[in-house]
Amino acid sequence: MAQKIRPADGLLRDIPAPGETILPKDGEKNVLITSALPYCNNVPHLGNIIGSTLSADVFARYNRTRNRRTLYICGTDEYGTATETQALKEGITPKQLCDKYNELHKETYKWFEIGFDFFGRTSTPHHTEIAQEIYSNLKKNGFLLKQTKEQTYCEGCQKFLADRFVEGTCPHCGADDARGDQCDACSRTLDAVELIKPRCLVDKTHHVTTRHSEHMYIRLDSLQARTEEWIRKSYKAGKWSPNSVINAEGELVDTRLKSGLHPSPVTRDLQWGVPVPCPEGEDDDGMKGKVLYVWFDAPIGYPSITSNYTPEWKQWWFNEENVKLYQFMGKDNVYFHTIYFPSVQLGDGRPWTTLHHLSTTEYLNYEGGKFSKSRNRGVFGPAAKETQIPAAVWRYYLLSIRPETADAMFSWDDCIIANNNILLKNFGNFVNRLLKFISSQYDSVVPDGGDAPGPLSPNDKVDSDFITDANALIKEYNDNMDAVKIRAGLQTVMALSSRANAYLQTAGLDKELLTKDPTRCAQVVTRAINVIYVLSAMIHPFMPATDEAILVQINAPARSVPDVLSIDILPGHHIGKPEHLFKRIDEKMAEIWRNKFAGSGTTTPAAVNGDATHIAPGMSKRKVAAAKKAATKAEDESGPKSVEVLAWEQKVADQGQVVREAKTRNPKTPEVEAEISAAVEVLKKLKEELAELKKKS
Repeated sequence: MAQKIRPADGLLRDIPAPGETILPKDGEKNVLITSALPYCNNVPHLGNIIGSTLSADVFARYNRTRNRRTLYICGTDEYGTATETQALKEGITPKQLCDKYNELHKETYKWFEIGFDFFGRTSTPHHTEIAQEIYSNLKKNGFLLKQTKEQTYCEGCQKFLADRFVEGTCPHCGADDARGDQCDACSRTLDAVELIKPRCLVDKTHHVTTRHSEHMYIRLDSLQARTEEWIRKSYKAGKWSPNSVINAEGELVDTRLKSGLHPSPVTRDLQWGVPVPCPEGEDDDGMKGKVLYVWFDAPIGYPSITSNYTPEWKQWWFNEENVKLYQFMGKDNVYFHTIYFPSVQLGDGRPWTTLHHLSTTEYLNYEGGKFSKSRNRGVFGPAAKETQIPAAVWRYYLLSIRPETADAMFSWDDCIIANNNILLKNFGNFVNRLLKFISSQYDSVVPDGGDAPGPLSPNDKVDSDFITDANALIKEYNDNMDAVKIRAGLQTVMALSSRANAYLQTAGLDKELLTKDPTRCAQVVTRAINVIYVLSAMIHPFMPATDEAILVQINAPARSVPDVLSIDILPGHHIGKPEHLFKRIDEKMAEIWRNKFAGSGTTTPAAVNGDATHIAPGMSKRKVAAAKKAATKAEDESGPKSVEVLAWEQKVADQGQVVREAKTRNPKTPEVEAEISAAVEVLKKLKEELAELKKKS
């Protein structure tokens, strides 16, 4: 099919060739993006995804649509106590656990269409090398301090116990299952040595006592003045999110800063971690056999993972003049990215690329409560695809409720409304209506509307209001996205599609307009399809699969986001076959999904009927068995699940829509007739299967 696209510098999107290494260029805006490294002992739930990886992906894709050199780095954070603890629970080694969960994370993000330039892990030789070098530089520069602390020690295991390997009675509330770092019953933070009757989780018959152990601490107190100066400068230049360590007036509000920073540990008595560097022939300061504390080495994962992507990693990480670093995370990670790791970088002494913009989110809650792995409550990682809701719709809904300034609530009802009322009736309707008109009335060829190629004048005699509004919305979108106001950016996309829908209505685009005023009709069509072309680029960061579908239907190459509306698809251009971008979701499915992911401990009728059978990855074997047993028992008591019938009814409804759409196709060629027959046969089979299912019920 013939393509006629205006030739202009920067109009099309610069897409790196397969295998091309992305490096910054001097004198250009180079964007380095990281999202908080997910810990490698579980899979993410929807709140984790929107809080870091998905939000970062949107911003990375946006910058690529502006043809900026952009690198998005992430990976699994693999060392530390929590990994050892989970490995112990699952009866495997820490390395085996990390291999398992690294793959689960990659699988989850791939399904959500999160496009990292490189997704790595911290358990690599490069990570060890870079982390040890930073430790050595801190020591050389006088920012490490050795302190002796009392720690729990297991005489049976003959080793010091990390916080997560010890439990006992809480000294504050008396709960008997408090962990060495926190009591879940009263939420108080603890030091393991405070526990009454401490027990070793490896073997509860072992005798646990306390012994002294020497560790290295980073002197955050000595670095505080320089850290505060850096915070004020970076916050102002990069316009950090409001929920950080400094307020809009430039006042430092973090309680740790206000009360004065203290030396913070950088070593631990563990096996699974980066070994503390002890050069041969030098004093090891008693650190031989210890490892670096996970909160010290985790942020180092950003440059170390980049070093696994390219040996030229320092072009990104020692290049503050040409590179802007944007970091995405939930609010609980703010301290480590704005105080702790910047202090480490300052103490290291080398010219690091430091944080430019911090983008954080509040919490995403689930259906009136919280996500809970232990109770199997909520949607965790790979389970999202079990709903058969397309990834693009998941992305749209999560981003539309992104908790940027306050906690947000996930709701199945609202998710369905977002699909049916906004995506389907607004965005999808505009695209489909126009492309079907071009297909049926112009034989799929864009007519000559009389406009010259290039930007449309806001002083146009007929459409000045529409062109002015479209340009204002494009500018608003770019301003929002540059400021990392992601939710507002998405709202602007939908506002432009809504305005374009109104434009078609006001112009009266139909067969009558084509007959009475063919020149005006061609002008409306030409201008509207160029709005679709702009929308394809604007929606790309949020819904890349939708952008791809639009480009196939309009038969055009991927474009950049412009500054103003232009005539870029020219007369004579052939479009592809129009298809619906979205499908309606039956409102009944909300209750089905709500029950499926309700988790244990619920008393909803559906849970009693055995509908809450989804198992969250990472659950202990005991809890998996309990969940399955409860589901089986409920099914025995209440009979077969009505969920299956309702789900099959939805399949029948979807296929019925396929048949109806096939029957509207003209002309009725043999190919179209064959397509209709095949669709009808599928529908008949589904109806027969549904009837059988109902009989069994």
